[in-house]
Amino acid sequence: FWTSEQAGRSIRERVPPLLTDLYQFTMAYAYWRAGRHQEHAVFELFFRDIPFGGGFSLFAGLHDCLLFLRSFRFTDEDVEFLRSVMPPATDPAFFQFLRCLDCSGVTLHSVPEGTVVFARVPLMEVAGPLAVVQLLETSLLCLVNYASLVCTNAARFRLAAGPKRKLLEMGLRRAQGPDGGLTASRYTHIGGFDLTSNVQAGFLFGIPVAGTMAHSYVTSFTSLEEVWPQTLVPVNRDHNPVDIISLTKGWLSRVCELLGAEPGKIHEGELAAFLSYAIAYPQNFLPVIDSYSVACSGLLNFCAVALVLFELGYRPVGVRLDSGDLCRQSLTVRHVFRLCSEHFSIPDFDSLIIVGTNNISEESMTELNSKENEINVVGIGTHLVTCTKQPSLGCVYKLVEVRGRPRMKISEDPEKSTVPGRKAVYRLIDAEGHPFLDVVCLAVESPPKAGLPLSCYPLGCNSTTLSVTPAQVTCLRQEVFSKGQVTQSLCNAAETRAKVQSSLQTLHPRHKRLQEPDSYTVALSEKLHSMVKEIQKRSGNDTNFLLEN
Repeated sequence: FWTSEQAGRSIRERVPPLLTDLYQFTMAYAYWRAGRHQEHAVFELFFRDIPFGGGFSLFAGLHDCLLFLRSFRFTDEDVEFLRSVMPPATDPAFFQFLRCLDCSGVTLHSVPEGTVVFARVPLMEVAGPLAVVQLLETSLLCLVNYASLVCTNAARFRLAAGPKRKLLEMGLRRAQGPDGGLTASRYTHIGGFDLTSNVQAGFLFGIPVAGTMAHSYVTSFTSLEEVWPQTLVPVNRDHNPVDIISLTKGWLSRVCELLGAEPGKIHEGELAAFLSYAIAYPQNFLPVIDSYSVACSGLLNFCAVALVLFELGYRPVGVRLDSGDLCRQSLTVRHVFRLCSEHFSIPDFDSLIIVGTNNISEESMTELNSKENEINVVGIGTHLVTCTKQPSLGCVYKLVEVRGRPRMKISEDPEKSTVPGRKAVYRLIDAEGHPFLDVVCLAVESPPKAGLPLSCYPLGCNSTTLSVTPAQVTCLRQEVFSKGQVTQSLCNAAETRAKVQSSLQTLHPRHKRLQEPDSYTVALSEKLHSMVKEIQKRSGNDTNFLLEN
């Protein structure tokens, strides 16, 4: 696994301070020019709509955000490049200001990574000098948007697959570039996938890796003459190497007789490929069996080679299906496995695994899970890592306070209006332990108390008040970065993955439904609602949107 030092170095390479939009620098310069760059400001990061038409999202990317803040500083080379791209009228002293800039004055409060979250809830609060926290916007959004989206997508696939079936992420070749591929492998594992095909992700994040062969390997062989060596030493090495070609031919005849198959339809090149691979990896034999015909060639060739391995004391792993009706084919394959197990008295043959991979989407995963099948592992690539149902989460980063005074964006589109002021966020939990409402309060308010009624205003309900009595109350956000240092222990992928499963476990099933879930309520406290209404009222009469102290 990465050490902390290696992770920090990686984030500086992947997300340097220049990985942002140019207008962040032009705004920072204008603040600096006006002498406002040190004013204390507060921004919030949130998203407006739950992705995939679902009932929940997962928050991810915090780990990298913290490493980014800790390492944030400009090099001489960075500054010289900025000189070349910013308008010529830029005061040279500004570049010296940038050269000395860091995040020592920034404080970050955040929801823990891996937490179930909902639309309009402020996930992160970034506070500090105005110029600095403005410069952080694009990078933080970049780190959170895709990580949270693909993590949520993975969790939905996990729900569709059920808890027992293993899931393999295999989307690297379909991902949006190398960093997108690594991010996908990391956060799909956090979201509930068991394995990845991405070797680098295994190296960096400790994710179990898996994979055996592609169709190209199978089709590269044409005859048994290409198999070399043609012998295999039994597990009990006291025996001499065995002529595996002759042994396989004998087993293949017996399999064909058992199944009533036509030997003339068996593809010799496929058998050669299986044998060659089995000789190389006799304990890890899991071929793809649909290069030609599953029923007429691939399955028969597999059984013959697998029986040879069993006879020599090895244990093959299983097969992969990559085309056609996966459910129907898996039933056929399992039936043949059982016949071989019983007829040849090899109990373990019946428990060989079947892997299914064939452009699987959430819908086809749900359909697969609703049909009778014998698939043990599902490999998913394109629809998982590219999030084809919704390619962006749409997180935004909005100013809510400057110099201790609330700021509010008032839009003609009510959905784009922001909620002003520094806030605290509390999750209300019912008597059964399920969260049922997140309430956003002013930071200066006393927190809601368990067992006491609370009046609040659900977002999007046109000032309708709601009274609730929680059995438990938890504060969602905590300080995670201050004075240039990470103030909470950084979790690895496995720890965050456990957090995801724990958080999802508490969520009521009606919010986890993949189709037509119940909406989760997010509400404003009475004081915060009143402040919003007051600022909206003043904005109609005065161009100054500040709420006077």
